[in-house]
Amino acid sequence: MPPTHTSQRAPDVLVVGGGVIGLVTAWRSAQRGLATTVLDPEPGGGAAQVAAGMLAAVTELHYGEQTLLGLNLASALRYPDFAAELTEATGHDLGYRRCGTLAVALDADDRAHLRELHALQQQSGLDAQWLSGRECRRLEPMLAPGVRGGLRVDGDHQIDPRRLAAALVTACERAGVVLHRAWADRLTVSGERATGVVTADGTGLAAGQVVLAGGSLSGRLAGVPADLLPPVRPVKGQVLRLAMPDRFGPFLSRTVRAVVRGSQVYLVPRENGELVIGATSEEQGWDTTVTAGGVYELLRDAHELVPGITELPLTETRAGLRPGTPDNAPLLGPSGLEGLVLATGHHRNGVLLTPVTGDVLAEFLATGELPAEARPFTPRRFTATAAALTEQPV
Repeated sequence: MPPTHTSQRAPDVLVVGGGVIGLVTAWRSAQRGLATTVLDPEPGGGAAQVAAGMLAAVTELHYGEQTLLGLNLASALRYPDFAAELTEATGHDLGYRRCGTLAVALDADDRAHLRELHALQQQSGLDAQWLSGRECRRLEPMLAPGVRGGLRVDGDHQIDPRRLAAALVTACERAGVVLHRAWADRLTVSGERATGVVTADGTGLAAGQVVLAGGSLSGRLAGVPADLLPPVRPVKGQVLRLAMPDRFGPFLSRTVRAVVRGSQVYLVPRENGELVIGATSEEQGWDTTVTAGGVYELLRDAHELVPGITELPLTETRAGLRPGTPDNAPLLGPSGLEGLVLATGHHRNGVLLTPVTGDVLAEFLATGELPAEARPFTPRRFTATAAALTEQPV
């Protein structure tokens, strides 16, 4: 290996990964007075370029994820002020809309599933209103006649993730964050402490603390001790974008989602006339190919919900990778190696969890204390589980 050369100034915080999670961590850290650098070849890229931007803490509720619900709700509550602050700091329109979500059922099985979800929402103290099929179509006239019922959730909002990412890049620049446009090749460790990284071109970057926020790539950084590598895997999602011409009038006024043939599908209308349809969830490793089957299934399922979509122009097809973890919850806080902090594994909730992640990571980086709402999501929950399993008698 050729000798490395090290940059002269060592920041307090070096964030590996410039997606929305890495950027918000850097922005909030800089606001706390920490000299901060972000390392990413394309800051503002990542999974946010494919995400639909549903801020859906209520309709994203799943059985067994009640702990994650608390974190999702905490972040959702912060979003109005967060969006206003980010817009004021940058002048960027984030496409933030408080339009609500309508989750609908197309057959008796879907209706029973939604009823069960509604019961879980009520048990969790969430606000969701059951509607008949007729009431659903009164709200959204473009819905198919066969809709059997649905849940109206006015507390679910949306944001445009691409605009969010661009705004966070600007916010970081204005806050004095250094954007180093390269990717980390390996972590440097000295005396059982992370001390920085080496980039692909051999440049050594030292730092007081390193934050690994590399999304689905977080588990592939060389130099991280094998037993502390984040258990993050790529989960492929394919998304379509259509245009809603003015001549159609108001096509949809809110996010519409459903389970069709066992698969989730959602339609997210933007104020700029874009309609996002997604998303597949595929365990296909690192493959990001847009497939004919994926496009067909999304259009087929969306057409069953809203038949009029077949009249809309198809403007983009794209696939990306979400960072999944064994329990579908993020990894936030100390890694187990001094000086290495994790902010990854957000799976389908990365955009939703952006505000709370920035707050809790900046607090930890500045004070060494992890806020209470993030403690159930420490990376140590997996190393502790693994240790307990190995200690059990065979």
